Amino acid sequence: MTEEAEVKPLVRQSPPLSDKGLVRKQRLGRGGWIALSLAVLLVAAIGAVWWYNSGTEKIHYTTLPVTRGNITRAVTATGTVNPVLTIIVGSYVSGIIQELFCDYNTLVKAGQICAKIDPRPYKAVLDQYSGQLARDQAVLDKDRLNLMRYQGLVKQNSMARQQAEDQLYVVRQGEGTVKLDGGLAAGAALNLAYTDIVSPVEGIVVSRNVTQGQTVASSFQTPTLFLIATDLTKMQVDTNTSESDIGSIKEGNSATFTVDAYPGQIFNGKVSQVRQSPQTVQNVVTFDAVVSVDNKDLTLRPGMTASTRIISDQREDVIRVPNQALRFVPGGPSGTTPPPSAKTSGIESTHLWLLRDGIPTQIDIVPGLDDDNFTEITKGDLKPGDAVIVGEEHSSSSRSQRLPLPRF
Repeated sequence: MTEEAEVKPLVRQSPPLSDKGLVRKQRLGRGGWIALSLAVLLVAAIGAVWWYNSGTEKIHYTTLPVTRGNITRAVTATGTVNPVLTIIVGSYVSGIIQELFCDYNTLVKAGQICAKIDPRPYKAVLDQYSGQLARDQAVLDKDRLNLMRYQGLVKQNSMARQQAEDQLYVVRQGEGTVKLDGGLAAGAALNLAYTDIVSPVEGIVVSRNVTQGQTVASSFQTPTLFLIATDLTKMQVDTNTSESDIGSIKEGNSATFTVDAYPGQIFNGKVSQVRQSPQTVQNVVTFDAVVSVDNKDLTLRPGMTASTRIISDQREDVIRVPNQALRFVPGGPSGTTPPPSAKTSGIESTHLWLLRDGIPTQIDIVPGLDDDNFTEITKGDLKPGDAVIVGEEHSSSSRSQRLPLPRF
């Protein structure tokens, strides 16, 4: 035996596989790979979802409660406090102020003399016309006697009829002259009476525009000497209301105002008149809405500047929401995009977002009156205490749980 024959590897050989066994082994290997691939994909999907949720922003909603209260729409305007009736006292004649009997805050009665113009020039004119009237009246009386005598002689055929008729003409001419003189004398007497400046009403002097010794000229227009307020216990505020607000103001609307002299005091009044005459200053058109106010304590004085608030409409004890809630839109800047509106039975409706159980919920509502702070809700699934969304904040969180999506 050779040396090569003695060295034999001790290898155990398995019996050869048949063709069916080889195919079965190949099939089992392919199924395992498929199962392994599905498991890897499932793990990858779960990881992607976890990564997406953990990397998104967390949304914090800002809410305000639904309340029940009053809604008041008001118009603000500035105005001036004035007496209800102010009488301008002037002078009909010209001359020098000889005496003054009234001053500021003087209580006057109807017919009381407040000033006197030098009457001497007017008295001289009256004396002149009175003298002419007396002279012409005497001539007329004589002519009338002559006429009666001539008419008697004509009846006796002792005088010509033409002479009597001429005398009648002289009498009628004399009557005309007497009437003219009487008119001139009456005018002179009236001018003399106008030298007394009297108050036509009972009231108080709020302005005096003349001094003793001053010359008053009334040739072109009547000068204003005094302003007399008939009753300072009743005042009015003449407001300068813009043309965009005047349409909502009606007679009888309640109003409040303040004046600088009493900053802590609020005065109450009512709109007594909305005047049709426009006032244009530098192409700005305003209208006068007159607010009447009681001034029994004489607190208000003419000329004060008033900051007026006129209530044009009001609702009491209604459900209301803040105006920010009507401007909120999820996913966008609050207050920049108005909410969509629709028509429900002819009434314009819009939407609100409520936070219910931590989930934003959209509801349909019908808004009513608003006062720039709150809006009345006339129709909608709302009750006092509900939380309306007015804003949202986005904050990053690595492992925060994503909030539920809004439901409609």
